[in-house]
Amino acid sequence: MMRRLAAALAAAAVGATMVATAATPALADPDPDPDFAGGRTSLQLDVNPEPARRGRPVTIEGKLSVACDEDYINGFVSVLHADYCKDSERWHRLGWKRVEILFQADGSDKWEYVESVRTSRDGSFRTGERAYTSGTWRAVFEGSRYLAPSEAKDWVKVYGGRH
Repeated sequence: MMRRLAAALAAAAVGATMVATAATPALADPDPDPDFAGGRTSLQLDVNPEPARRGRPVTIEGKLSVACDEDYINGFVSVLHADYCKDSERWHRLGWKRVEILFQADGSDKWEYVESVRTSRDGSFRTGERAYTSGTWRAVFEGSRYLAPSEAKDWVKVYGGRH
């Protein structure tokens, strides 16, 4: 009787393993619902130094993350209600995504393209530019099939030298 019980438990364990394997990201539906809005993303941006001196470099850096409260699958990145997404950490960093950097001078209504950067493995990005006039820096993640777009802005005062 004990052998039959042990065999039944082993078979149940193998069945549970097969069910868990069937839910892996590799078997995710490649054509999701077209109404799917995608995982919520968050983009942080910080431009330093503030204030900046005219003609001197500023550092543009930030981080791109996806909310942990929803399942997210895209290529090699997956967040499936991850165990480490506790109350204190609700966001998973997104690596290898493209972020556009734009600038709008004070008094202008036009955004100027500066450059495109990719996030590193930990979701961070960093680049440098020279500051010539006060204005707003903007980072834009355009989203993807499974990710919602997001953006962030940082206004920087530029002083010194001729305009």
